[in-house]
Amino acid sequence: MNLLILPGDGIGPEIIAATLTVLRRVDDLFGLNLAYQTRDIGLKTLASQGTTLPQAVIDAVGHADGVILGPVSHLDYPPADQGGVNPSGILRTHFNLFANIRPAKSRAGMTILRTPMDLVIVRENTEGFYADRNMHQGIGEFMPTPDMALAVRKVTAEASSRIARTAFDLARARRKMVTAVHKQNVLRVSDALFLREVRAVAADYPDVELDDVLVDAATALLIRTPERFDVMVTTNMFGDILSDEASELAGSLGLGASLNAGHDRAVAQAQHGSAPDIAGQDKANPTALLLSTAMLLRWLGGRRRDANALLAAADAMETAVEAALATPSARTADLGGPLGTQAFAAAVAERLVR
Repeated sequence: MNLLILPGDGIGPEIIAATLTVLRRVDDLFGLNLAYQTRDIGLKTLASQGTTLPQAVIDAVGHADGVILGPVSHLDYPPADQGGVNPSGILRTHFNLFANIRPAKSRAGMTILRTPMDLVIVRENTEGFYADRNMHQGIGEFMPTPDMALAVRKVTAEASSRIARTAFDLARARRKMVTAVHKQNVLRVSDALFLREVRAVAADYPDVELDDVLVDAATALLIRTPERFDVMVTTNMFGDILSDEASELAGSLGLGASLNAGHDRAVAQAQHGSAPDIAGQDKANPTALLLSTAMLLRWLGGRRRDANALLAAADAMETAVEAALATPSARTADLGGPLGTQAFAAAVAERLVR
């Protein structure tokens, strides 16, 4: 099985190295026969090739079984017409990775929550208010005058329906509850369309309960009563904000796992950014990318003949990460521990068992 590794910018190369330390141990234990190909993207290729995402990398993604993507510093990129495209956004739209799946759960000694949280946020990944992925030509933001900026939000029935189906499928394997998060009281057309499609999909899942919550209420309820949520499904920007909130409530944005998935391809990507202020200092928490990679293994396990080994490997990887996090002396600095990036990866690798 061939995995494409894209280290990215900032702390990307460090957390990628940590992830590969653990993944190679997983491969040894479970005989996954993994092969790795590493390609540069981001600021490195901008300097050497004039683009943050070379066409050769896009082609390589199309031939890989799975992709592990490091964070990118797209805020530091020049405009797209000068080569500064957002690799994450381009890969999501080019390969139709429409579902951004972001689990979040609280852990003893790390969370500020009074009651436990264990939920999954299912975020539509290809449209919404994201200016780099909602137009055929140009971007979704424009300025008719120097003092006026407009933004276009795209919501389609097709995208709303397929993200809803992803959420209901996940809920069916969990606690059988889906919450649609929206702002229909203000966005009376676009969010009404989103909710219409979610409710239509719900009819195919009579065993799964559906409710809906305004996004501003959802931000408060995540703090007050997080246990009421099982699977939350929402549009692109709302999902991005809510998942960051949920990860911080769990203890750190460094815990935020994320998988970008379509029907035939998936990319593991930590929820957080490239943190250039701590790059090269061995301070970054690699947990998010480790758990994202376990999600990728599980996704691949649902689609391959060697499913048992992949699913067992994903379980073992998650168990080892949780065992390390449960030990205060094995945590990284953002969680109050003494370990750096690579030492934490070694602590996880030591806890891997078949």
